[in-house]
Amino acid sequence: MNDTAATPAEPLRDLPSGRFSGREAFQQLVRDAIATAARDGWQEIFVSDANFHDWPLGERAVVEALQDWARSGRRFTMLACSYDDVIRRHARFVRWRGTWDHIITCRRSPAADPLDLPSALWSPHWVLHRLDPERCTGVTGCEADRRVLLRETLNEWVRSKSAPGFPSTTLGL
Repeated sequence: MNDTAATPAEPLRDLPSGRFSGREAFQQLVRDAIATAARDGWQEIFVSDANFHDWPLGERAVVEALQDWARSGRRFTMLACSYDDVIRRHARFVRWRGTWDHIITCRRSPAADPLDLPSALWSPHWVLHRLDPERCTGVTGCEADRRVLLRETLNEWVRSKSAPGFPSTTLGL
């Protein structure tokens, strides 16, 4: 098994470029992207959504792919308005997140308008950007300009519009 980063042409083999429409298509694209990340050894994954309600993060296959992907030197970043839905709906993911806390950064932007926060999955090789979260329509692709523009947008949210959030453990009395 090859652990080197995928060349730009490899993601095209399994991940589409272009428009998508519908919740099922969106969820399948997320599943396929995480599986490709594990198989091709992507070094970084950045996911962003107002609440991750529609994302298949709690599915066994997705968490198993994340487990296969996770190792030292990898980075996983999450950005959300709120993580309440993640905690309620994606128990497997929450357990995985606790195990791999050392490679995961979670940011929260509670004051943001949920429609302003990008709904996206970014990697150095391929991106998924849900332009209309309510109708689940968006675009995917591996074009450099698409990847750079989305990363700059996400970086701006992290840098100036969010704070740390979603701790891996909750301290209580």
